[in-house]
Amino acid sequence: MPTLEIITIGTELLLGEIQDTNSTYIARTLRDHGIDIYRITTIGDNAGRISSAIKEALTRAEIVITTGGLGPTVDDPTREAVARATDRELEYREDLWEVILDRFKAYGHSPTENNRRQAYIPEGAIPVENPVGTAPCYIVEMGEACVISLPGVPSEMKFILHESIIPFLHQKFELKTRIIKATVLHAASLGESAIDELIGDLEEYANPTVGLLAHPGQVDVRVTAKAPSAEEAEALSRPVLQELLDRLGNNIYGRDEETLQGVINSLLNEKDLSLGVVEFGLDGKLIEQLQSEHPAKFKSFILDNHPEDIDLFENQVAEYARQLDVDACLGAALIVDTNVTLFIVYIHGEDHDNITRHYGGPKDHAPLWSRNASLDFLRRKIQLAHK
Repeated sequence: MPTLEIITIGTELLLGEIQDTNSTYIARTLRDHGIDIYRITTIGDNAGRISSAIKEALTRAEIVITTGGLGPTVDDPTREAVARATDRELEYREDLWEVILDRFKAYGHSPTENNRRQAYIPEGAIPVENPVGTAPCYIVEMGEACVISLPGVPSEMKFILHESIIPFLHQKFELKTRIIKATVLHAASLGESAIDELIGDLEEYANPTVGLLAHPGQVDVRVTAKAPSAEEAEALSRPVLQELLDRLGNNIYGRDEETLQGVINSLLNEKDLSLGVVEFGLDGKLIEQLQSEHPAKFKSFILDNHPEDIDLFENQVAEYARQLDVDACLGAALIVDTNVTLFIVYIHGEDHDNITRHYGGPKDHAPLWSRNASLDFLRRKIQLAHK
């Protein structure tokens, strides 16, 4: 299968003045056509640096796609850079100039002399029509490889990619459409490094691949399979997903679109339990998160003053559980000073349990970590209720 590198061009990208969305779109589109993306690079408007990047990319990939730098101004250097990288001269194409004239005429404008620069493309390049803009695009074939230059304007790039480039790539590389199916397992109460210790050997698989994405208080384990059909991709993923479930056990609370609050809601309904929440230091966000899924059997209270210790907090939660008249009650108190400390309490009849957690990450991540840690503690306790 061919490999691809994408080079996005524009000093404005490097300065952060605009966001690069082109490379993401190209990568997501072409991965489904049997093309592996090796690297994405951003280069400013400098012909020498762009040329060097293209030459280097051609040593690794069969397909190099550039976006941007095809305008009429002096700081649009892509044509010159591609010509240098492929050891060609720029040649003027009268047919392209006629197309540019027609396009301006359709817009009710007249081109300026610098628009003529856009009629120059690398010698021997294949012109690619741009019916939605004024910048001609082109393909330079280099034996088994090719360099494709597309506009930087996203709407133009997308149109040309689908109308002209994908058909060309299918013909040149005899591509076969593949399905890429990703399944995400959500884990809580284990950190990224701990999970990596348990499943590191699975992360070395080529197809399906296994990868980790850490969030405060939660880690996503992604399994991505490539196959000619959805059924085959699912069959590839199934044994790996089962192995992950076996190794990570109850640390996995759901998959794909499932959320902690949604899982908790299902457990409360299954066991016919009403829930109360007492919180401090979380600005009502924990309450809001749970209430979005379980409004009917839900009551809450927000403390004004933080508890001095976990035992005092447990007594407060027990008292509010009685006042709220609920079957089960969760207490969560986030205390941020020199350190970040979280008190979590669970009350269900005579069953009282508590835990103190400490967070060493960035303090602005502490509220999300606290909510995830509290919800996972609650999930595990409810799973044991009436078991």
